[in-house]
Amino acid sequence: MHSRRPVSESASVFPHAFSGKSSGYFIDVGEYSTLVAQTSSLAAPLVIEKVEELPGGGQAAVGAALDKLAGARRAGAYRHSVIGIYPERRFLRRASLDMKRTKEPGYLDELLTTQFRAEPEKMILALMAGADGQDVDPNNPNQKEVLFCGGYSEDFAAAQAALLAQGVFPERLELGSVAMMGAMGNVLALQSSKSPTLVLEIGRETTNCYIISANGVDLARPIPHGINSMVPVAQKELGLKDEEAAAKLLFSNTFDFTGMGPALVKRLLKELQSSIGFFEVQTGQSIGQLVCSVIPQNCAWLSNTLSASLGVGIIKLELEPWMQQQGIRLAKGVATDGVPESWIGLLGLMGRYRINTDSHETK
Repeated sequence: MHSRRPVSESASVFPHAFSGKSSGYFIDVGEYSTLVAQTSSLAAPLVIEKVEELPGGGQAAVGAALDKLAGARRAGAYRHSVIGIYPERRFLRRASLDMKRTKEPGYLDELLTTQFRAEPEKMILALMAGADGQDVDPNNPNQKEVLFCGGYSEDFAAAQAALLAQGVFPERLELGSVAMMGAMGNVLALQSSKSPTLVLEIGRETTNCYIISANGVDLARPIPHGINSMVPVAQKELGLKDEEAAAKLLFSNTFDFTGMGPALVKRLLKELQSSIGFFEVQTGQSIGQLVCSVIPQNCAWLSNTLSASLGVGIIKLELEPWMQQQGIRLAKGVATDGVPESWIGLLGLMGRYRINTDSHETK
């Protein structure tokens, strides 16, 4: 594997160039909305003092979200933050290593290229244990079941530039998906979940599919069908003049798509059934429930349609017990109606995980 810096809950792609107060911000830059939390500290135990959610994702929304939460910053000042991002080309794959070949030079690059059609020379990747997310040394892997996490170097560089230009200094820049998976596994364990859970990040172009249990990540793969693949179907079903009108309707809260839901998700459903079938044959386990950790705000029908079509229930995530375990408290007036499930990515950035401090950068 080429020289790279791990991108995970235990690693940052930025140097700690500035000193500052211990208080700061946690920011989950989702595809459909940006969540910002002002906290008493950048490491748990901490208190969440304020939370702001703005529609729209992407790094360009971060500065505006912080200004809305904390007021305009003074000239030249940087806001120290822990940030989770979801690059379109993020790379998360579960793999089984051939332990007889792990010491061969170039073996991991060969696996990435042949099995996943990846371009490792252009990417920043971390190698993690599939069961507990601990770092695995790519020079001497001691785990057969591993998770490759990362993405393209240019995507992380672009995110860094966009954030710094807005006066945001990333103490850590993480893949939001990795933070979510860490929290999800912990939450499922606390809820004594006995069967694997299908976790979906339904983006505009791609749906990232994970199967997660209390014992770790059992499957991770992208599916090339997202919300945009449903637009032409909606246009046809509704007899609209163009796809733009159909897209606006899909993201609005003015029409109930439940009735035509099965037609809209047909292509996505086929891929999901294939992944689930492969998993169940390989492991002898059955998927027990699903949760959509990334989904447009007005698309609750989507979770219900997939649940009914796959014949599995929708799990209710109990985040408060996990937060208590992690030392994460809410200030008075924050989330008075209960902690929304959509906060799992944001909260995952705050989790206290056991960390292997070796960077394991290799050439």
